[in-house]
Amino acid sequence: MYAVVQVGAYQFRVAEGDMIDAPKLEKEVGQTLDTNEVLLVADGKDVKVGTPFVKNAKVSFEVIRQFRDEKDVFFTYRKRKDWQKKIGHRQELTALKVSKISA
Repeated sequence: MYAVVQVGAYQFRVAEGDMIDAPKLEKEVGQTLDTNEVLLVADGKDVKVGTPFVKNAKVSFEVIRQFRDEKDVFFTYRKRKDWQKKIGHRQELTALKVSKISA
């Protein structure tokens, strides 16, 4: 059984026991997060697609840790102008483990 869920502005395909790195959520490590924003639930040949969400479907997550992703470095320059700029960014993420999928 797997599901497609929306966490923040991102969509993830998850099964029970999977780990995902979602955008930062205001939850403490060890807390649970239940979401009803389930876009699709598939169990073998039975597939339920929501409009936009599947009714009575829920996915439970456990918060594993809060961390910052690797640095993304952006470099821009203008040729023949002796101009360049280097910018770095680290995204804050929350590691989630899928506990249960119920449809």
